[in-house]
Amino acid sequence: MKLKILLLSLVTIVTLNAGDFIIKTSNNSVGNTIANIKKIVKSKGMSVFGIVNHQANAKSVGLKMPEAQVIIFGNPKLGTKIMKKDIRAALDLPIKILVYKDNHGHTKIEYLNPKILGNRYNLKGFPVLGKMSHALDAITTKAGM
Repeated sequence: MKLKILLLSLVTIVTLNAGDFIIKTSNNSVGNTIANIKKIVKSKGMSVFGIVNHQANAKSVGLKMPEAQVIIFGNPKLGTKIMKKDIRAALDLPIKILVYKDNHGHTKIEYLNPKILGNRYNLKGFPVLGKMSHALDAITTKAGM
């Protein structure tokens, strides 16, 4: 239990200092973390629109790169509210989470801080962004454990 609290504290510290991007460390492989995110997202009634395997795509053209996958998903009820407020937000929606191996072999989970959408588009103080922040935090924390 103490280890779990310590891990959550470290995740919170990294999250608070991340700025435009939220970065967490996963205790799982890239593939398992993506599978966990997919399972969690679907269980919450959201749609998974796709998974991009950048390592596999690089390999298909004879190039090498570390493991990196992006899962693309969303909730049309929330996303539509955001895009109705400022259609340009469609450039950042649906949500994307990058899961990759860093230079030290650790699995990282990274996504754009939803507060940035408020700054980037005409969405400051829009309550849906708070819901999005909480959902992404919960999804990524659970997926990485």
